[in-house]
Amino acid sequence: MIKILPVATIRRVEAEADAAGLSYDAMMENAGRAVAARILQAIRERVPNGQPRVTVLVGPGNNGGDGLVAARIVAQESEALVRCYLLAPRDAGDPNLKAVRDAGLLVAVADDDQRFRVLTNMIASAHIVVDALFGIGARLPLTGTAEKVLKQVHAALNPPAGSQENAVTVLAPTAPSLRPERPYVIAVDCPSGLDCDTGAVDKLTIRADETVTFIAAKPGLFHFPGAAFTGQIVVADIGIPSSVAALKEPSPVVADQASIQALLPERPVDGHKGSFGRVLVVAGSVNYTGAPGLCAEGAYRMGAGLVTVATPAPVAPVVGAQMREATYVLLPHDLGVISSAAAAVIREELARYKALLIGPGVGREKTTGEMLDDLLSQAERDRRKAKRGIGFQPLPAAPEPDDEATPVPMPPLVIDADGLFLLSTIENWQQRLPPNTILTPHPGEMATLAGISVEEVQANRWRLAADKAKEWNCVLLLKGAHTVIAGADGRLTVLPFKTAALATAGTGDILAGMILALLGQGMNAYDAAVVAGYVHGLAGVLLEEAAGSRGVTAGDVLQYGLPEALALLAQ
Repeated sequence: MIKILPVATIRRVEAEADAAGLSYDAMMENAGRAVAARILQAIRERVPNGQPRVTVLVGPGNNGGDGLVAARIVAQESEALVRCYLLAPRDAGDPNLKAVRDAGLLVAVADDDQRFRVLTNMIASAHIVVDALFGIGARLPLTGTAEKVLKQVHAALNPPAGSQENAVTVLAPTAPSLRPERPYVIAVDCPSGLDCDTGAVDKLTIRADETVTFIAAKPGLFHFPGAAFTGQIVVADIGIPSSVAALKEPSPVVADQASIQALLPERPVDGHKGSFGRVLVVAGSVNYTGAPGLCAEGAYRMGAGLVTVATPAPVAPVVGAQMREATYVLLPHDLGVISSAAAAVIREELARYKALLIGPGVGREKTTGEMLDDLLSQAERDRRKAKRGIGFQPLPAAPEPDDEATPVPMPPLVIDADGLFLLSTIENWQQRLPPNTILTPHPGEMATLAGISVEEVQANRWRLAADKAKEWNCVLLLKGAHTVIAGADGRLTVLPFKTAALATAGTGDILAGMILALLGQGMNAYDAAVVAGYVHGLAGVLLEEAAGSRGVTAGDVLQYGLPEALALLAQ
C-alpha cells in the first residue's frame, strides 16, 4: 500500500535519492511528466471539442519547476493552448523556464500584471488550471504577493452570477447549470495554502478537483479541513529507488485499488456455500427491525456462503420478510429486546460459525448488555482454560463452575453500533475482549468508548485510533471521511474516500456485515476491516458520481453501489 509520510521525511527521501544518483533535476522532470499525464487525461475527458486551454500557476520554488515541466510537455504532446503565470520572477538561467519560452508559450509575471487583468483572463478562459504555486512548501498564513494573487484566482474561479438586471430564474432547469463550467483544477503535490502535515488551511487555499502528489501521500491531504480541498488524490512515482532508507521506516499507509484486489478472497469455481463461510449476526430489536437484514445482505454481498441472523423471536418474521436468503436463530427476549438468557442460546450455536457480529439494532437495555457481558466472560474463561494446558502451570485450587463442560471457542468477533455502547457499560471491558476483536465505532461511539468528547476524537483521529487499538488489543475501524483502521501491532491504514453519500442510516450495518463475511472466508481481522472498508467507501463514491450525495439510502448501497464496486475491483 502507499505510504503516508510527513514533509520532513519526504525531504530526507529526496536528499537520499539525490545522493544515490537520482538528481533533483531528474526528480523534477519526472514529477512534471506525472502532472502532464494527468493534465492530458483531463483534456481527453473534459474538452472533447475545440482547442483545450491550460493555465499553469507557477510558484518560485521546486513546485513551480514541476509546473513548468508539465506545461512544456503538455504543449509538446497536445494541441492545447498552454500559458504560464509566474508568482515571482524566476532566475534567468532556469532551464525549465527557458524551455517553456523556447517552446513559444505565453509567460506572464505577477509583478508586471497591473490589477491582475492578465491573470483573471488566463483563469476565466481556461479549461484546466494547474496550481503549482507552493505545494509542500506553503507557510501559513499567506501574505504579500501570494495573498493578492490567490484572492484574484478565487475571484476568477468563482465569478459572480451577474447583476440583478440580467439575472434569470429557471423554475424547471433541464441542465445542471446555465453558467460556464468552472475550470478543472489540478494541484501539484498539495493545494496551495494547505499545510501538508496538519491539514490546516489558509483562508485563500485553492480548492482542487485533483491533487497529484509525489513519492508518498502526505498526512495533511487526509486531515480536515484540508482534506476538503484536495479532490481526487493521485500518488505519482518519480523514480525514487526503493532502497532509500527513509522509505523503509514504519508509517501509516493509504489503501489503493491494487492492494485491495490482491487481498480479496478467491472464488474457486468448485466452491460451495460451506467454502465461503457460515457467519452469525446477533442484531435487532422491536425498535430496530431493519438492522439485521442490512447486516445479513451486506455479508452476502461480500461473499459469505451462509448468513444466520440471531434476533428476538418477535423480530424474526419482520426481518425474514425482507431477507429471504438468511437463516434464523430465535433468541429469548424481554419485550422485544435480546435478554440475558440469550447468551446460552448463542453459545450453543457458535461451533457452527466462522465469525460472529454483535450489536446492530440491539438497543441499549440492561438485559441485552448482560448478554454481551456473559458472552465475553465465557470467552475469557475459555482463554484461561487454554492457557492452563500449556507448560508446567499448577492446577487451580478449585475448579470453576463450568470446568467440566467442553468450551466452545469464540469465533472471530465484530462489535458494532449498539453493541459498542453496551460494551462501554461493562466493567474492565478493555481487558476482556478476545484478541483481534474488531470494533467499528463512528466518532460518537469512539468518544463513548474512550471517555472523551467527539471534538477530541475528530481532532486526533489517527493517533487516537492507534493508541486505543494497542491499549485494547483489538482492530479498530474508526468511521468517517477517510476512515482509519488501526491494529494492536501498530499498523495503521487510511482509506482514500470521503463522501456524504454514506452519511445515512444503515450504511454502517452494511459495513459490519461485510467485515463479518471476510472473516468467515478466513481473512485475518486487520485485512478484513481494511478490505471491507475500502469496498464500502468505493461503493459510496460510485453512487455519488452517478446520482449525487443527497438522497442515497442504505438500500442503494446494497443494490447498486456494492455490486458496481466489486465488479470494478474484479477487472
